[in-house]
Amino acid sequence: MHVVISIVAWNSMKYLPEALASLDTQTYRDFTLVIVDNASSDGVEEFVRGNHPRAGLIRNTKNLGFARAHNQAIAYAKARIAPERGDILALVMNPDAVLEPTFLEEAVRSMTLHPEAGSVSGKLLRMKHSADELSNGGEKTFTVDSAGLRIRKTRRMDDRGAGEQDGTDYDRGREIFGPSGALGLYRLSALESVAYPVGGPTQPGQLAVEGREEYFDEDFFAYKEDLDLAWRLRLAGWTSWYEPRAVAYHYRTARGRDRASYLSLGRNRRNRSPLVKFLSYRNSWLVLMKNDQLRNQLIDLPRIAWYETGKFIYALILEPRTLKAVPSALALWPKMRRKRAHIMRTARTSAKEIRKWFA
Repeated sequence: MHVVISIVAWNSMKYLPEALASLDTQTYRDFTLVIVDNASSDGVEEFVRGNHPRAGLIRNTKNLGFARAHNQAIAYAKARIAPERGDILALVMNPDAVLEPTFLEEAVRSMTLHPEAGSVSGKLLRMKHSADELSNGGEKTFTVDSAGLRIRKTRRMDDRGAGEQDGTDYDRGREIFGPSGALGLYRLSALESVAYPVGGPTQPGQLAVEGREEYFDEDFFAYKEDLDLAWRLRLAGWTSWYEPRAVAYHYRTARGRDRASYLSLGRNRRNRSPLVKFLSYRNSWLVLMKNDQLRNQLIDLPRIAWYETGKFIYALILEPRTLKAVPSALALWPKMRRKRAHIMRTARTSAKEIRKWFA
């Protein structure tokens, strides 16, 4: 299997050299690297051209966001890979992720063992910034960053295991809802089965505009697009697997709520930028607009209403600017409705099957 590795960089020179160095040590070598520079001003383009000349490089003149840039990278690589290379996989990788040498080998092996899987997540542990300013890397920890995505009956979305210590619970492979967008391996045929034509679908059989398709939903820009894609793949009948032997590390810069910091949610949110808060709030609504089946919404309506009311009151008192996300989400409803119709028209998974993933 040939792997397309897609990295989206936006002023990422603090992390990118370490991420690329970890790719150089991979035991699995059948891969193509594509880096999308979203109009960085810290020398990303110069570094890649000077130190990784074999990597494909796309330079955008403005920041197009996480979703659009990864779509660009996957389409760029797909157009250049000969069909006889066989099944193609796409590794979506943050520039602040660092892979153990056998990560790709183990993740690809898991994908091979599970032909019904549209995606695979490895064991993503947290990396701390080194206290030594002269150090070229961070300090690896045994704290889980993500062992796959999780969604609750309230529709709160988070990373499985986030903030917990690595242990036996995370040493066993298992089926999960989907992988974190920080580091997830996808089967290209699965991505193509849930892709939209650019601009959104309008009717069955519509062709993609200019031959380009959306794998990640570009209306999201960034944040929650990984959960949206995981849900769409689930509805289309694909599974997702967690492979604990595929180990990597992540310098998480925008941390959500986890078990270790549940009571300090306010402090964690204060560390987020206004844009991150806005996108996270808005996109959580977009995910539900598109993917949540009506039967499941009705069953969990009291929990959803309680959770959303609490979020709204919190934002109203402490983050009033975040509430701009509400009219923004409503303005996108016509597009989300068209995309929802496309998703539900091709769905192969029942509401009951999806409901078992709501913790």
